[in-house]
Amino acid sequence: MDSTPFAADDSPVLTVLAPADQSVPLVFASPHSGRDYPAAFVAASRLDPAALRRSEDSFVDELFAAAPRHGAPLLAANFPRAFCDPNREAYELDPSMFDGALPVHANSRSPRVAAGLGTIARVVASGAEIYRGKLPVAEIERRLNLCYRPYHQRLREMVEATRRRFGWSVLVDCHSMPSVGGPMDHDVGLSRVDVVLGDCFGAACAGPLVDAVEEVYRSRGYRVVRNTPYAGGYTTRHFGQPRTGSHALQIELNRSLYMDEAAHARSADFARLAADCEAVIAALAGLVRERAFP
Repeated sequence: MDSTPFAADDSPVLTVLAPADQSVPLVFASPHSGRDYPAAFVAASRLDPAALRRSEDSFVDELFAAAPRHGAPLLAANFPRAFCDPNREAYELDPSMFDGALPVHANSRSPRVAAGLGTIARVVASGAEIYRGKLPVAEIERRLNLCYRPYHQRLREMVEATRRRFGWSVLVDCHSMPSVGGPMDHDVGLSRVDVVLGDCFGAACAGPLVDAVEEVYRSRGYRVVRNTPYAGGYTTRHFGQPRTGSHALQIELNRSLYMDEAAHARSADFARLAADCEAVIAALAGLVRERAFP
């Protein structure tokens, strides 16, 4: 396996791991595991660095890092979700955060903006406010150009290259979730299952692909549900167009399975979950080699 970048001009805000030769129509992505926190961002925040990490899907890129061994590339954001969230529309923005008018095409009324979790978030997952004051409106385009657009350009290139080569594609968007619903969630205070599979209630991905992922996790003792509380974010909705041969599935893993949530540290069970995620990758790779789902 060659872990060199998918393309030679990788941005420092991204990491792309790829096999020497992509052999399956699978693409894996980890949009929220980035942990390169800009010093100016940390300085402008009212939160300490540990609190800023509460929105981070820590180490998810590592949990799925075996993808190239099974013939599929993996894209990971290096920038943190609290700084810029690529699993949103480009302009899901809260006007109260900025010193100046938003672009006329901004979506300021989405449920995600209302929760404080737009493309540039107002709060971290615990509900704590990130900033001491308002941001310059120019910061919107700066972050989109620095982080959001490079991420989506690369993801689009990877998916389109896959579709050209194989005639169809499956994007697996990889995430983790707090073990207990937070104040910004519908399940506040409730303990969560181990794995949530989001396929936009069947609209984003062929059923047998979702079935295969669920079967592997269930067979290894995990509690799995579909679409509750996460049915799939912007990436799943955008790329999940099965009628055109583009499938997308979101995987959410309970953080208590593999890490100390308070300390942001891998737990003793990390290796086990990584092995089980590799089994999921292998099962998907085997299925898509046998059968296409255009």
